[in-house]
Amino acid sequence: MTDLKTGTVLGGRPGSGAHRVVALCGPYLSGKTSLLESLLFATGAIGRRGSTRAGTSIGDGSAEARKRGMGTEINIASVDYLGDHWTFIDAPGSIELQHDALAALAIADVAVVICEPSPERVVALTPLLKYIEDNLIPHIFFVNKIDSAEGRVRDMLAALQTVSSRKLVLRQVPIRHLTSDGGEETVGYVDLVSERAYRYKSSGASDLIEMPAEVLPRESEARREMLETLSEFDDTLLEQLIEDVAPEKSLIYRDLHDEFGSQKIAPVLLGAGDRENGVRRLLKALRHDTPFVAETAERRSLPSNGPSSGTAMAECFKVLHQAHTGKLSLCRVWSGAISEGQSLGGLRVGSLFRPFGQRLDKIGEAKAGEIVAVAKMDALSAGQALTGSGITPVADFPIAEPPVFALALTAKNRNDEVKLSGALQKIVEEDPSLAYEPRAETHELLLKGQGEMHLKVAVEKLAGRYNIAVETNQPRVAYRETIQAGATQHARYKRQTGGHGQFGDIKVEIRPLPRGSGFRFVDKIVGGVVPRNFIPAVEEGLRDYLKEGPLGQPVVDVEVTLVDGQYHSVDSSEMSFKMAARIAMTEAMPKCKPVLLEPILKVTVAAPNEATSRIQRLITGRRGQLLGYDARTGWTGWDEVSALMPEAEVGDMIVEIRSVTQGVGTWHAAFDHLQELVGRTADRIVEESKKRAAA
Repeated sequence: MTDLKTGTVLGGRPGSGAHRVVALCGPYLSGKTSLLESLLFATGAIGRRGSTRAGTSIGDGSAEARKRGMGTEINIASVDYLGDHWTFIDAPGSIELQHDALAALAIADVAVVICEPSPERVVALTPLLKYIEDNLIPHIFFVNKIDSAEGRVRDMLAALQTVSSRKLVLRQVPIRHLTSDGGEETVGYVDLVSERAYRYKSSGASDLIEMPAEVLPRESEARREMLETLSEFDDTLLEQLIEDVAPEKSLIYRDLHDEFGSQKIAPVLLGAGDRENGVRRLLKALRHDTPFVAETAERRSLPSNGPSSGTAMAECFKVLHQAHTGKLSLCRVWSGAISEGQSLGGLRVGSLFRPFGQRLDKIGEAKAGEIVAVAKMDALSAGQALTGSGITPVADFPIAEPPVFALALTAKNRNDEVKLSGALQKIVEEDPSLAYEPRAETHELLLKGQGEMHLKVAVEKLAGRYNIAVETNQPRVAYRETIQAGATQHARYKRQTGGHGQFGDIKVEIRPLPRGSGFRFVDKIVGGVVPRNFIPAVEEGLRDYLKEGPLGQPVVDVEVTLVDGQYHSVDSSEMSFKMAARIAMTEAMPKCKPVLLEPILKVTVAAPNEATSRIQRLITGRRGQLLGYDARTGWTGWDEVSALMPEAEVGDMIVEIRSVTQGVGTWHAAFDHLQELVGRTADRIVEESKKRAAA
């Protein structure tokens, strides 16, 4: 690619030895890790393909991934292929682990979006595609598992086009044969540019064959559609099509390359990653069309002057904490080079490693374009760049989505409580879409994330990597209580021991306040019946009582007025008046018609519009009050449903939201108000509070 302003050539060319990065992304079970295994085998990086089922794959190598049979974090492998250096990043497919996928996409030169050949499942691609398209990331669709496809590829292409704003260009059509049971199987493909036919093999490169006669009509139709799409961007090609002149293949290849690079099209390739089918064709497309590091840096407005530049810049996109190496900052070098012991911005660069699955190969230097793990750079975190002037934030690095699910954690061994916070800090640094916080209202330590599985993986890391076993529970709701009536109460605290006694006497008036007022203390003492120095102790005693009212919850929206009292010149003290205040509240509050208050949240649920009616039923089934719905800004075909919902009803709501939206729906909420709660639900909550207090 050439810079139009200066005329200089950006990046490099195939075979120039440049480093390029490919992010493999797609929904859960789309086959990304199997595809990575075949890519590594096809490039000669490994001698035999591993298996995710057998736990022998390069990707999904962590203990948590092996246990679950799915990717739980980024997997990286670098290879040399036909004179170029490539780094493949296998990103987790689960929507709950999507922040890792976005981090990989942020620093990649190109994305390979992997999907199954099922039109009804393309909606699962929308969150990824939204980020890819918003950030102008060149991407190729790889329709995986084509060997087991039951429907037509043209239907899959039409479904993909509904979720893609780029024009899709099908590069291949499948060759299918009838099976003995009357079904069909995909045995090869036709390349629509070269018009050559290939037969898949169980391993290795496909065989060139004569094009089957039965495929010719479909091949001719698909090729015409491909050329018509490209002619929208090339007047020369359009003229040739109008005049029915067969275009040169070199023109077609040039158009494919140029329109891909300018974000006008997204090619669609076919294959079966676990059988190596279509893998070498994918590699060929990547080799010829993937931008180089300087082009990607220019797209992101980052400085990149190539490997020979003396100005080094490396962007951290992921942090790992390992027992034998300590903190590792996974970085992509955008310009210059970094080496062990080098000083950048007053920080010393530690040991450098090139990741390959779970293996770390020590290297002395990393050049522009490379992915490198920097050891013991404690100050460097994801979303930051290391430069000669120090550490700076990267403006366009993806921000973690707000948590949608939480668990309350308790260390099984109380001696681990101090270790627990330190371990959580490391886990959250590894995955910024996790968060933890102590909740003062319920005296719980909450771990928050993107779903139940997300938090279970984090709990497994606590146990497996940090040897901290924890118990998990659903977080308690921060209920409150208030009063519906007022009361006047006299209270006296009097104790007589051998020496000085204790004496405090007060009279208070209690009344309810409007919702949201909190607590108000009013002093109406006249004539010194209660000395001024004891009045703060009265207020302290009142506030101390309000931490737990007659229903077992903190009391709010109450005004207490001190109207009268008595004191003893010798026996009165701050403590005696504080105790008198507590006695007054303990005796008066049950008379004031206490009522439970539950927090109500303003909730917004985002989902594809075909699921809007199901989301509305879900909300009303959870005691929600619908406020309305509108189109989701910036999301074609999505709605946002707004409602008021009790906090008690939203704890596990994300599970149901995802079940009715093919896993892509989400929600966020903010506190709105407190609302009275009566009946059996209120009685049950009060009883549970009493049991906890007794325990």
